[in-house]
Amino acid sequence: MAVDEGARTVTVTPGRAAQELELRRDEFRLAVQLGLVRTVPAGEGGRRRVERRELDRLRAAPDFPAGLRERVQAVGTAEAAALLEITPERFTRLARTGHVSPVRFSLNRYRAVVWTYLAEEVAEFGLMCPALLTGRLPMELRERLAAHEDLRPRNWRARRLGALLRATDDPWAQAAAMASMLDPVQVAEVVDDPYERAHLDRLRPPAPSGMPVQAAARDLAERLMRADDPDEILWHRLSLALALDEARTEQPAPYPGGSGGPGGSGAAGERWPGAGVPVPVLRQPVPTMAPVRAVLSVPPVPPTPPALVPAPAPASVPAPASVPAPVGRRAVVDRQPSRPAARTRLLDRLRRRRAADGGRAGGRKRPVSWP
Repeated sequence: MAVDEGARTVTVTPGRAAQELELRRDEFRLAVQLGLVRTVPAGEGGRRRVERRELDRLRAAPDFPAGLRERVQAVGTAEAAALLEITPERFTRLARTGHVSPVRFSLNRYRAVVWTYLAEEVAEFGLMCPALLTGRLPMELRERLAAHEDLRPRNWRARRLGALLRATDDPWAQAAAMASMLDPVQVAEVVDDPYERAHLDRLRPPAPSGMPVQAAARDLAERLMRADDPDEILWHRLSLALALDEARTEQPAPYPGGSGGPGGSGAAGERWPGAGVPVPVLRQPVPTMAPVRAVLSVPPVPPTPPALVPAPAPASVPAPASVPAPVGRRAVVDRQPSRPAARTRLLDRLRRRRAADGGRAGGRKRPVSWP
């Protein structure tokens, strides 16, 4: 149990909250995902906690604890078919055509996807569409099934995205949630600024609980988490572009060597021309006599586009400016010239700025702790 000294708010850990709500761990996680139990960030460790008043609100319900437990009851295909009094094959066809949305998935030992549904939603579907439970399916559904349509992964991703967007008000974190629905290649086409992509990657929500450990099974699970239908991909690309405009308006992404967006201005509503590549201090003109390996003394930054990478140093060291080498002949120098004073001052300013910023521009840490 923890107490917020500012607001005098008592919070408890998820494990303690699950015990007081008489829920199992998986049921409690599902309740948080569905928004039935509200959580709050707890510090900067990424963990979320539950306020005591939230527990009191749930426990004060007249149907507690049976009502809360019924709302988070999850069933598989066989149990869902038994609730509707139909065969598992018929329920699978109805789920593939999008009539029932899964709430989570898992992989069995044969790497087959096992979908789980909310029992409450299955029962509501039976009451709303009784004609689909008996007789022959309509021609439209039969044609979609013949075309091997399966909307279960897409419906699950839509449910997951909605839960992620409800978990935070930070526009950059919401954009990161939308980017997690797309393949990295698709994200790179929408977000052409490498520093913005790095910022979105830092805010990327974690994988859902129960992800497989084996590499082959994990690759299959990760493919299920990303959009694969052309219409779905286009929708997420447009949503990500709009979310980026809103996030840039509120606060530009952190850039190395500056406090905000391109040019270090950090002004709200600023837009980037072209690819939106910033102008960090490292792009200042470098004296010709300075060896390229001097740049390695600066802490690493996210990679820049190939067009901005300085040309590699020549195999031989150029001659000092005071003794120009004859045209057409290679200058031979016994020792490497010392670094110019301007280069030394530049690196000193870089080190002082990086030390003042704490190694990250903007001084902002992860603004969201995902549920």
